[in-house]
Amino acid sequence: MLINCENHWDIDKDMPDVTGKVAIVTGGNTGLGKEIVRQLAKRGAKVYMASRTESRAHGAIDELENDHPEIKSKAGIVFLQLDLTSLASCQAAAKQFLEKETRLDILINNAGIMATPYELTKDGFEMQFQSNYLGHFAFTQPLIPLLIETSKDPSTSVRIVQVSSTGHTFAKDEVSFNPDLPYSETINRDFGTPWARYGQSKLANILFAKELARRLADHRIFSSALHPGNINTELNRGTFQSYPWMKPASKLFSVFLTTPYKGAITPLYAATADEIDKNNWRGEYFDPLAKHTTPSKLAQNAQLAQDLWALSEKIVLEKYGALA
Repeated sequence: MLINCENHWDIDKDMPDVTGKVAIVTGGNTGLGKEIVRQLAKRGAKVYMASRTESRAHGAIDELENDHPEIKSKAGIVFLQLDLTSLASCQAAAKQFLEKETRLDILINNAGIMATPYELTKDGFEMQFQSNYLGHFAFTQPLIPLLIETSKDPSTSVRIVQVSSTGHTFAKDEVSFNPDLPYSETINRDFGTPWARYGQSKLANILFAKELARRLADHRIFSSALHPGNINTELNRGTFQSYPWMKPASKLFSVFLTTPYKGAITPLYAATADEIDKNNWRGEYFDPLAKHTTPSKLAQNAQLAQDLWALSEKIVLEKYGALA
């Protein structure tokens, strides 16, 4: 897929002040997520850095506050424990947030892994599918009532952003989220390649955004998905696990990757730009840099999106015992 990387929206020039808003960024302690947290916190948002490892999160928070002393005088950054490979942790994190806050303006589901070897989580699901999508579903679903309540405030424009990838095009045409089939025939299929499994998970991100938009159509909540670009971050570790022969050439590959700052342009555009609201862009997809575009044919399949939602609800009920 060829991507038009001409930049029509600039973080420094165009990103609005977000003072008074509350945001959550998953995977916010490193790479793209950390840059997103940086920019939101600099502009006054109270940002929850949802991460698995507390020590790494606090290290990242200290670094950001040292780099930008003004963050301390604003709403600041707060650690939120979140392990996407545990559905119980995802729902517990949502509960913990709801006990602390009375609003949620921006939710950016950013955390993820890429092209890792085949493995099941302790919940019994393919690792990429749960890390990139299913954990985010289990975390997001309990937050929906608060997102709806926040959207009643006329001073805000509530955003839910799924960081997907152009890699969603790697999903096989025979992908299925039929809730009536065994998991071995749907989300736990090997597909013969780490990239096809990655594609399935990133396809799910886009379908999730579209189904959220359909279900929240009566509210001032703008759900979207995006490809942030090919970024030089820790995300590439999974690729080297699956293809060790590529690791010696990692420095060479990095020459062709963009910076986390440039990678943050598209998710921050989706999360804050006035254009999203003005154009009533709901369930839409964006490419670098902040370009409204069209995803794959599979990603536009409304029935597939509804099947995914039904399957996700079924899993959370079975594994956790409740939806919220």
